[in-house]
Parts: sequence; structure tokens; C-alpha cells
Amino acid sequence: MSFTINELLTVTFTLFAVIDIVGSIPLLITLREKMGGINSFKATLVSGGLMILFLFFGESFLRILGLDKRSFAVGGSIVIFLIGLEMVLGHEIFKADKDSKAGTVVPIAFPVIAGSGTLTTVMSLKANYDEIVIVIGILLNLIVIYIGLRSLNFIERVLGEAGLLAVRKFFGVILLAISVKIFSSNISAFGK
Repeated sequence: MSFTINELLTVTFTLFAVIDIVGSIPLLITLREKMGGINSFKATLVSGGLMILFLFFGESFLRILGLDKRSFAVGGSIVIFLIGLEMVLGHEIFKADKDSKAGTVVPIAFPVIAGSGTLTTVMSLKANYDEIVIVIGILLNLIVIYIGLRSLNFIERVLGEAGLLAVRKFFGVILLAISVKIFSSNISAFGK
């Protein structure tokens, strides 16, 4: 169960890019206004719980469906690629559920923070990294998520519209590269 700092950084950065708390700020600000506020702690706790549950029980769920980690990783890498493409090109591929009536849990914790892309990424990372690395990466991201939710107004003022767009595109390119790496390291298993 040993891991390197590079592995931890890769996992943490991958999750950070997929969760895209910075890129979600415009949506989060809109939802906060519609709902009259966001319970930052509850949203962080629920989204973290979903990620950790999926990390540990996602594989059993896949077995029930007759799938393995490598198949899921290849499928997940395609989803990650599409999310990255969406971020770079600025075209919506995945339609977000904009129903804000349910509050902090839905849609903030799920699907905005811990959506299908995030949960797919957790499983895809599990094919290449130890669970402890992924758990630490999730916990580090939960700290960033909590700070991000608490600092929506400040972040919006500091980055401005152009800054948010630039950050989103940068993380989109990183996601594209990560998805290619996950795809290439898992697709070879199918030829054997």
C-alpha cells in the first residue's frame, strides 16, 4: 500500500479537473440564488460519501452487471474525454438537470459535484491506482469543494468571466490527456 507523491498528485488533479468546482461556479451561483443559499458542509459531505461508496462498492455493482474494472475504465475514459471536449469546445454534451427545488443534495452534491463523470472517474482511477491514493485524493478535493462553495462570491470577483472560461478550458485539455492515458493503459487488456 505504498504510493508516490506523483500518483497522489495525478489522482487529486484528475478528480479536481473532473469535479470542476471552478468551472461549476457560474451554475452554483445561479442555483444558490434560486435556492436562497447552499449548505456547503452538507453538499461536501454528501458528494464525498457518494464518491467513497462508489469507490468501494462500485466494483461489486459492476460484477452484478457482468463488467470488470478495465471495461469500466475504458468506458469511463470515453466519458472523461467527452467532458474534457465539452470544456475545451464550450458545447454542452451532457445535459445538466437544472431543477433546483430539491436543494443542496440534488442538484448540488449530485449531479453537479459527484455526477456520473466523477463517479466514472473514481472507478477508472481504481484500475490504475491503489484505493488509499484515491481516498486521499477524494478527501483533498472535498476540502477544495468546501472552500469553493464557501467562497463563491470571492472566486467570482477574482477570476471574472474571462478567467473562469480560461480555467475551464485549461482543465479540459488536461482531462483529454488523462482520458487518453487511462484508455491506452486499459484497452490493451482486451487484446490478450
